Amino acid sequence: MAETKPDAIALLKADHLKVEDLFKRFESASGSARKQKIALEICMELTVHAKIEEEIFYPACEGKIEEDLLKEAYVEHDGAKILIAEIEAGAPSGEFYDAKVKVLSEQIEHHVKEEEKRMEGMFAQARKAGLDMDALGEQLAARKEELLAQYEASGLPKPELSTLTNTTV
Repeated sequence: MAETKPDAIALLKADHLKVEDLFKRFESASGSARKQKIALEICMELTVHAKIEEEIFYPACEGKIEEDLLKEAYVEHDGAKILIAEIEAGAPSGEFYDAKVKVLSEQIEHHVKEEEKRMEGMFAQARKAGLDMDALGEQLAARKEELLAQYEASGLPKPELSTLTNTTV
């Protein structure tokens, strides 16, 4: 029996659920070390997720879904990348550490709603446009695995901001 691999949307939604769960765990965690471990896991997951969307999924959607949705998604990613860099560089003892994680959580919650909205959301539009979700899912999964291994070995990269030309934070 062939192993069934998730299509692109199933893979991206699974990432969304995992991060949502990590944010809940962060909120209920106590102790600086525990909070930092969860926060860094959130940063890793979101960095990889944003990268695979920007390298593979969003380009596949160009010209097939509402352009405004795509532009907003890139801007939302850039906002998240800035907070991720600050959280990664910070410590739980920092005055704004918990607040930054909370705001990141709220931004991601909004972003996920935009992507997953029934009928007019990005995923619904992409599916309606007839994109090959199985092929995209394979590409996303392979790149995700590659990036996780790379970032676990060498740490998260400086964020590249898509909406500001040639800018890193």
